[in-house]
Amino acid sequence: MQNVFITGASSGLGAAIALEYAKQGARLGLVGRRQAALEAVQRSLPNPQQHSIYVLDVNDSQALSAAASNFQELCGEVHVVVASAGISVGTLSELNEDLPVFRQVLETNVLATVATFSPFIEAMKKTAQTQPCRLVGIASVAGIRGLPGASAYSASKAAVISYCESLRVELQATGIRVVTIAPGYIDTPMTQVNDYAMPFLMPAEKFAKRAVATISAGNSYRVIPWQMGVVAKLLRMLPNFVYDFAFSKAPRKSRHVEL
Repeated sequence: MQNVFITGASSGLGAAIALEYAKQGARLGLVGRRQAALEAVQRSLPNPQQHSIYVLDVNDSQALSAAASNFQELCGEVHVVVASAGISVGTLSELNEDLPVFRQVLETNVLATVATFSPFIEAMKKTAQTQPCRLVGIASVAGIRGLPGASAYSASKAAVISYCESLRVELQATGIRVVTIAPGYIDTPMTQVNDYAMPFLMPAEKFAKRAVATISAGNSYRVIPWQMGVVAKLLRMLPNFVYDFAFSKAPRKSRHVEL
């Protein structure tokens, strides 16, 4: 049986990944801020009694470390850790009131990813000698090129991509595989507030199947859906002046300064 620890599990991508792993018989440790939503996810899973929930904010590194320790004690060993917790809001650098929002996005999307992985690495080094172990960072295609009006989110996801790449190289000799998954547009509460067209929009359940398959294979990096991966590569190849012209009037995510 695989033992899997997932942050951001009360909704969206985290909940979808949790369901896919539970269908495969895994034992889960589920982290989220909202107790009622997290309990609802737990009840929806096969064999709900075998899964543990931890109600906490991932920015509370002490609470997160305590949850990680508890799950390891319950399971003996952990095979997969998925850092899925994240927030996405529109931001503008010229507005002073958005500075705390920048800070919260970066802390939640980047520093909390580090805090999620950290408590597991030493024990995983031992487990990886005999069984596959994975650390999974959920990035975004928004981290491949900066999107107007989403500078905090784009910066945070670019940081997740680079962080996971650094960690992958650091841990290469240990047997732990670091997997970076960059979702495109996935149908979740995070994208349902967008009031613009979202190409290649994918149901969360379909995304989760592909994500779990990618994790199992130990692939270092994958964009899901693949069509967005093609688009992302093409955008990365564009000269700056072409990209700037094309995206200067692109639709922007609504600003929400209260998180």
